[in-house]
Amino acid sequence: MGFLEKSVVVKRPIQEVFAAAADFSNSPQIMEPVVAVELLTDGPVRKGYQFKEIREIRGRKVPSIIEVTEFDENVKYAVRSRQQGIELNYFYTFTQTSEGTRIDFNGELITEGIRNKLAKPFLQKIIKKEDQNHLEHLKDYIENGQ
Repeated sequence: MGFLEKSVVVKRPIQEVFAAAADFSNSPQIMEPVVAVELLTDGPVRKGYQFKEIREIRGRKVPSIIEVTEFDENVKYAVRSRQQGIELNYFYTFTQTSEGTRIDFNGELITEGIRNKLAKPFLQKIIKKEDQNHLEHLKDYIENGQ
C-alpha cells in the first residue's frame, strides 16, 4: 500500500480517458510542478517506454527519467522514476462505470540509504503537496476540453 492514494470518476469513455492519461506529453497541463516533457522512446507507449520530465521544485528545475513499468491498454499502467536512492512508483487502474471511467491511483515511495530513510516522511510530504491533486486536474483536462 502506498502513501498517496486517490480515485476520481471522469465522465468520458475509458478509451478516451486512458489515451489522455497515457499521453505523457500532457503532463504539464495535468501536473502543476511539471514544466516540460521530452519523449525519449519512439512509437506507442508500452512497457519500457521512457520520457524525461522536468519539474520546478522550490524554484529549481529538476529532471527525472520516467519509465513505464506496466502497460495494459485501457486497463492499467505504472511508471517509475529513480534517482539518488529514491524510487517513486505510480500505479493507475482504469474501470468503466455507469458514470464514466474511474481512475484509481496509488503512489509508492521506496528509499535506500540511511539519509533517505530518515528523510522519507519529509519526501512524502513534498510529493503529496506536488501530486495529490493531479487526478482532479486530469479529470478537468479531459472533461473540459484538451
